[in-house]
Amino acid sequence: MKQYLSYAFGAFGHDAFFAAFGTYFMIFITSQLFTSNDAGFNAKMIGILTTLVVVIRLAEIAFDPFIGGMIDNTQTRWGKFKPWLFAGATIGSLGLILLFSNFWGLNLSNPILYLILFGIVFAIVDIFYSFKDISFWSMLPALSIDSDKRAKIGTVARFGSTLGSQGVMIAVVPLVVLFSQMFSGTTGNTETRAGWLGFAIVIALVSFLGAMATCWGTKEQQNVIRKAAKKIHLREVFKIIGKNDQLMWLAFSYFLLAFGYVVTNNLLLYYFKYVLGRANEFYLVGIITAILGIVSVAIFPALVRIIKRKAIYTFGILFMLIGYLIFLFAGNNLVLVLIGISFWFFPYPMIFLAALMTITDSVEYGQLKNGNRNESVTLAVRPLLDKLGGALANGVVGIAAIATGMTGNALPSDISTSGLWTFKFFIFFGPMILIALAALIYTTKVKLTEAKHDEIVNELNHKLGGKQG
Repeated sequence: MKQYLSYAFGAFGHDAFFAAFGTYFMIFITSQLFTSNDAGFNAKMIGILTTLVVVIRLAEIAFDPFIGGMIDNTQTRWGKFKPWLFAGATIGSLGLILLFSNFWGLNLSNPILYLILFGIVFAIVDIFYSFKDISFWSMLPALSIDSDKRAKIGTVARFGSTLGSQGVMIAVVPLVVLFSQMFSGTTGNTETRAGWLGFAIVIALVSFLGAMATCWGTKEQQNVIRKAAKKIHLREVFKIIGKNDQLMWLAFSYFLLAFGYVVTNNLLLYYFKYVLGRANEFYLVGIITAILGIVSVAIFPALVRIIKRKAIYTFGILFMLIGYLIFLFAGNNLVLVLIGISFWFFPYPMIFLAALMTITDSVEYGQLKNGNRNESVTLAVRPLLDKLGGALANGVVGIAAIATGMTGNALPSDISTSGLWTFKFFIFFGPMILIALAALIYTTKVKLTEAKHDEIVNELNHKLGGKQG
């Protein structure tokens, strides 16, 4: 129970950080960071920052497999994951606070210097977030070798991460408004840069405390299969990933799914703010999705025993597509919008868990096929895909905001009809195509089922146990 709770709290803080860093940071940039009287200057700076975010994240993603290799080669008295988890949490939390500031007014007084400092800080935060992300999730195959126990640990972790990400959705507007009133003396629902900074401080603290709980409460399992792992040369990491065909097909499917999901998720607040004109009711989305996320995660262990991961993944995507159709035709009807969002979101935590369990099982698949065990290199693929999808989604959000006029202090009445149709393409049509392709690839190409993994573990135990004896 100690291990379950500490890992769940770590996931809570980790996904709260990811939501702030990956979703709401772009909203801060487009709505609060540049509010001068020169609209051209504002749009130019938003465009440059959006480009910087995308380029830095894409460049850093190439290093994720090497980060996984470094973690796999780490040997300390605290294990191979916890030192990196601590370092990533500490530096990432401090950097998040800096990113949600205006660097002491340099954004307007000296834009060039601001852009230089922003690029440096953002790159550092992104790198150390990767160390934290990969070390946290690659602990999963080290906590248990059994698929059922992994499913339980993964379910508890997803329970925490769902509460973390959806909790931020509930709290973001109230927290920003509260701190705006405290630090800027505003009234009503007015948001300020200081309010967003207060929000970032809260998220940074939650993320750090969650990581510390995981460091304190988890313990790596030692067994004959894990002891067979050898150190790897960092130049071999891409070869290791490329030879694992099941990991590669799952990665392709999951990337399409994550990209489509994140684009829609990142544009939801824009929908409430600029289409519905009801940003102050956005918290309803957080409450509904938090409840549905808890239910979704809670039923996953029972459901996976009945219909298995493959059915959960594919039928879950079908459920999401139904949600998109309801949401698409809901218009300004808040009730229908919330129903559509509910259908769209409900299966996603289960789909995530199905993908995570398959990626985790691919550790043993790769060990049997390639002759060496690579936990962090293999598990680095899932964070890499999430960040790749998030980076591209940040670019889509910046493009969508500028193309539709949803920047600065714009009002719903300022958005043209053509702007609304453009926005619908970004939030609905593009993501629907992506996740439909994800289901097709998973159904036809991923063969690593629970039964297949049990066969692999038995074969590894027989093979390695005999060698050790």
